[in-house]
Amino acid sequence: MPGNSQRRGAIRKTSKGPTAGSGGRVRRGLEGRGPTPKAKDRPYHKSYESGSASSGGGKGGGKAGPGKGARRPPGKGKRAGDEAEWVAGRNPVVEALRAGLPLTALFVAEGAERDGRMREAFALAADRGLMLTSASKADLDRLTGGAVHQGLAARLPAFEYAHPDDLLDRAAEAGEPALIVALDSVTDPRNLGAVIRSAAAFGAHGVLVPERRAAGMTASAWKTSAGTAARVPVARATNLVRQLKAYADAGCMVVGLAGDGDVSLPGLELADGPLVLVVGAEDDGLARLTRETCDQIVSIPMAPGIESLNAGVAAGVALYEIARTRG
Repeated sequence: MPGNSQRRGAIRKTSKGPTAGSGGRVRRGLEGRGPTPKAKDRPYHKSYESGSASSGGGKGGGKAGPGKGARRPPGKGKRAGDEAEWVAGRNPVVEALRAGLPLTALFVAEGAERDGRMREAFALAADRGLMLTSASKADLDRLTGGAVHQGLAARLPAFEYAHPDDLLDRAAEAGEPALIVALDSVTDPRNLGAVIRSAAAFGAHGVLVPERRAAGMTASAWKTSAGTAARVPVARATNLVRQLKAYADAGCMVVGLAGDGDVSLPGLELADGPLVLVVGAEDDGLARLTRETCDQIVSIPMAPGIESLNAGVAAGVALYEIARTRG
C-alpha cells in the first residue's frame, strides 16, 4: 500500500526540519541547461536514425555485399540484457559452475550447513578465482527475489548482446558467406541454448533473437549452450522482420523452416551463398509477416506421422545440411 513504510523492504525517511518547498530550488537546478534538443538530434530517439539516413547515412540504391550495407548508428554497439540474473540453490549453483557459466560472485548465507554440495561449490569457485561473499539469509532472500536458495546463490551478469551488423562483419572477417540463424518468437531458453550450440558446431556466424516475446540469454540458455554462447555472438533485434529485410538488402537470402515448405532441405540450392536461416516458434511456427519476408520456405523430410521437430532440433538438422552442402 502506498505510504506504508512498514512493508518489507521499505525505507523510512526522516527529516530534522520542515520540508523545503520546490520554488527557486527547482528553478536553480534547471538553469544553464538550455532548450531541449529536437528529437532528431537525440541519439537514442528513433527520429535520430531516420534523420541520419536522410542526410546520407542510409543504404545506397543497389545491394551491398554481406557486412557492407547500412551500418549501425553512432553509439549503438553491443547492448547489455535487461538485468543480472541469480542462480539459486545448491544443485543449480554447482551445475552452473560445472557448465562454465560466466558467474561473477558466489553468495553463501551466514550459518548455512556445509554439506557436500556446498563444499563442491566452494572448490569450483576457488578454481575459477570467483569471489565468495557472506550474506544474511534475509539479504539472500532479497537478492534472489524470494527463491529457495538453500543458503547458496550465484550472480550471472546481464548478457552483452551483439549488434546485428556484427554477425555480417564476423563472416566478412572470416572470408566466408554469411550464415546467421534467426529465431522467430522462440520462447524456451533451452531451445535458444541448443540453437547456439548447433550454430557453433556447424559454422554459423551468429544467432539473432527478437527483443520481445522471445527467450533471452538466461542461465538456462547458457547451460544448454554448453559454454558455446561465449564463442558465438547473439544479437538482438528491435524488430525481427525489419532486420531480416536489412540482411536481405546486405545480400543475404532469407530462408524459413516450416513443415509445408516448397523446397525439401536436401534440395536447398541457396546453401552456398550468404544465408539467414529463420526458425519459428515451438508451437505456431513462423509468424505471417516473417514468412512473407522469406525468399524461400524449406521443410525437413520426416517419417510419416511426425508433424514437427522442436526449434532446437530443427535448427541443428538444417545447419548440418547447410554445412555439408558448403563442404
